[in-house]
Amino acid sequence: MTLFRQTYRIESARLAGWNYTYCGWYFVTICVKDRQCVFGEIVDGEMQLSSVGKIVEEEWLKTAKLRSYVMLDAWVLMPNHLHGIIVLEKDDPGAVETSRGDVSETRRWRVSTPRLQPHSLGSIINQFKGAATKRIRTTTVPDFSWQSRFYDHVIRSEKSLEKIREYILNNPMQWEMDTENPDNVL
Repeated sequence: MTLFRQTYRIESARLAGWNYTYCGWYFVTICVKDRQCVFGEIVDGEMQLSSVGKIVEEEWLKTAKLRSYVMLDAWVLMPNHLHGIIVLEKDDPGAVETSRGDVSETRRWRVSTPRLQPHSLGSIINQFKGAATKRIRTTTVPDFSWQSRFYDHVIRSEKSLEKIREYILNNPMQWEMDTENPDNVL
């Protein structure tokens, strides 16, 4: 944490210099505020979804259906968080290619740079969280909230992708040791 204007702030966990509207494979973890286990429970190493969990599952699957440039890979819903791999299949249509005379050197320039860029990983997660929250609050848990941020990792190799897929697949069986399990918080 750094001190800014006499207040501590959390540093960005985003990959420095990376544009999150670029094509790529992204591993994300999205958590419920205060680690509340509202999505269901792990029984014999398998996730049993609650009604809230079913809403989150439906909204997660809608993510790719609503956005032609998004594909979902491996994912798992846990009692209080979601792990998933999101694939952005084309770059942000708001970015334009320009050249400075040398055809081999092309740079990407933003038409505009709002805080949350359209078609970016952040905007996709924000929209998913908003849609799920609205449905959950109106049907089952009126005070439901997500953690304000989410974890992401840019997947840059086949080896990393396979390790992450394995982690996601095995996550329910590891719940007893999971750092997001409230029973493991001191």
